[in-house]
Amino acid sequence: MIAYKAAYKKGEDGWYCAQVLDFPGAISQGRTLNRARGNLADALHLMAESCILDGEPFPRPDPNAHDNEAEVIEPIFLNIQTGSRLEQQVARPA
Repeated sequence: MIAYKAAYKKGEDGWYCAQVLDFPGAISQGRTLNRARGNLADALHLMAESCILDGEPFPRPDPNAHDNEAEVIEPIFLNIQTGSRLEQQVARPA
């Protein structure tokens, strides 16, 4: 399990913008904070899958990552299980 930092801020329209501060490209949004959390977890998982498929390493967590405008900053965890469907797809000959 890898711990990254998630940041959430509420926009003027009432939606929450969400991003993983130390995993570039992992961004999402949600009408509520809880929905934004779930959507961001999905986005992080998809970005991790992309890294695996492209043969690229995951970004290293940055304990100093911060967003001064965020209303909430909290850990978000990436858990990749061995034997997952993704790994089976990656291992399959082309």
